[in-house]
Amino acid sequence: MRRLQAGQEIQAAVVQVSNDTIFIDLNAKSEGVINAAEFKDENGKLSIKEGDIIKAYFIDERNGEMRFTTKIASNNADKSLIENAFKNGIPVEGKVVKEIKGGYEVKIGDIRAFCPFSQMGGRRKEENETYEGKTLTFLITEYKNDGRNVLVSNLAILEADKASLIEMLKTKISVGAVVNGKVLSLQPFGAFVDVEGFQALLPISEISRGRIENAADVLEVGQEIVAAVIKIDWENEKLTLSLKSLIADPWETVSERYKIEQKVSGKIVRIVDFGIFVNLEEGVDGLVHVSTIEKAKANTNLRKLFRIGDNFNAEIISVDAENRRISLSPASSVKQDDDSEEFLKNQDDSDETYNPFAALLKKK
Repeated sequence: MRRLQAGQEIQAAVVQVSNDTIFIDLNAKSEGVINAAEFKDENGKLSIKEGDIIKAYFIDERNGEMRFTTKIASNNADKSLIENAFKNGIPVEGKVVKEIKGGYEVKIGDIRAFCPFSQMGGRRKEENETYEGKTLTFLITEYKNDGRNVLVSNLAILEADKASLIEMLKTKISVGAVVNGKVLSLQPFGAFVDVEGFQALLPISEISRGRIENAADVLEVGQEIVAAVIKIDWENEKLTLSLKSLIADPWETVSERYKIEQKVSGKIVRIVDFGIFVNLEEGVDGLVHVSTIEKAKANTNLRKLFRIGDNFNAEIISVDAENRRISLSPASSVKQDDDSEEFLKNQDDSDETYNPFAALLKKK
């Protein structure tokens, strides 16, 4: 194997993984080593395994070991290594020292660099958020005057990482795929979900077969979910998920459960000028048209007669499963009908045995 230069990039297969060291194949008598800490998450879990192909940069040779890194660390970066990192586009670690006019002062080894506000982070900085004291990864975009004028960008690293992530996800995820995710945040329009490091959208209309006014009613931040991918737009970095599509569609079998003249009951979920919608089961609403409501006249404001959440008894007029429509009319409940029938029956029995003379004697 030809002699490597400091900062030189290679691609190699991982041949062994230990708790402290990653060994890579150099096609030579010796193997390369990388500090395993570079592949551990905040919980100490390794994100690499034997057989993985990685990109790494040569640091130096010590005691017969060829040392590599996936990024130039601040504590192992001398001036020549930093200059080499600039020439070869190698990521470097730097500690944000303080905020100064127009950006941040960043320390990389013995060199002080400048990162403009526009090149720090991949999103708008939240109020009271600070980068000071944090060690982040940067790309050196300018190196002049023997290291006295150095510009760096954290944004370039984040964008490169996102591009790599998208390329990886393209090989694994397609429309119709079922994925695991974790809820990151809840919004009026739905929820943002982490899918293998990528932020996907779960619209509120895709959370349930039933009507949902607030995503927080059924989801919470940190919750693990299983969802289907219904739309992908990698060019605009959009991935859309659905929980609803993994739930059986009640309209497919609605004709088996609901028949004409059947008595039903439910809660009022929506009131419009032409009628009220009554929820019969999750995902299935029926319409009571205003023309069937006896106490409603031509210009009656139905919102003064009914309230959302009220119970409503109705009779089925028609069922159109194909167009997802059930027409209802106001009616007494099944219980009311049963009670009425029982009352009339008792009245009939009483009439058959009623003797006015006997009743008159009882009063005496």
